[in-house]
Amino acid sequence: MSFVEDYYNNYNEDKRLTRKSRKSEYLTTMRFIEKYLTSNAKILEIGAGTGRYSIALAEKGYDVTAVELVEHNIEIMKKKVKAKHKINIINGNACDLSFIESESYDIVLLLGPMYHLHNDTDKHKALSEAIRVAKKNGIIYSAYCNNYTCMYKMFYKHRILDYYEKGFIDEHFHAKSIPDMIFELYTKSDIDELMKRYDVTRLHFVGVDMLSYIFNNKFDRLSKKEFDLYMKFIEEICEREELVGLSIHMLDIFKKNC
Repeated sequence: MSFVEDYYNNYNEDKRLTRKSRKSEYLTTMRFIEKYLTSNAKILEIGAGTGRYSIALAEKGYDVTAVELVEHNIEIMKKKVKAKHKINIINGNACDLSFIESESYDIVLLLGPMYHLHNDTDKHKALSEAIRVAKKNGIIYSAYCNNYTCMYKMFYKHRILDYYEKGFIDEHFHAKSIPDMIFELYTKSDIDELMKRYDVTRLHFVGVDMLSYIFNNKFDRLSKKEFDLYMKFIEEICEREELVGLSIHMLDIFKKNC
């Protein structure tokens, strides 16, 4: 995990979701979290980063446990905590939540760890742990970076030749699993294959930001009225099967059956 820790020690994760081109990811994800919140819901966020979701949910009065690997992120998150917040911040790894009892949480957020796991063993550890600690009928949210939209981004930023010639991308334009590339990229088929072994029911598969990242400089200049209209557009298209594959971030939302 040293590559991940080094990356976030030198990256301003706290500001990532504040730009208009990034904010659609946050707002869409929050809309789907709020869809399944009940008044007394206990929430676990695994890979909480600097607390963008955990703090927002604690601010709404929810009992939140935030697990984060990177100490630098934890220190930033702790500075945001208010006396009224019911939040427990723990340094921990998504692949081993043995310090958490099974069936403890109504909502489990796995919104970052799958970005950084480069082999199936670790991916299944993270998914199975998230499912284990959810209550029966609990709702789990797992986020992924989209392989093919990231390919577009590499073309757009003139990085594709370098990655292709170094062998980081195969002949089908699927990024290879290389830890020092930091981010693991997925197709919908990859995610479906991972989920086959679990007794869960998919509720939604969502493109949370669509092409916002690729057109970031233009989207950051949208007026408030334009941005509000854009969010209505995202709401309209984010679950359309033929369009989800455009999104740079994909969100799988499922219910634990037993």
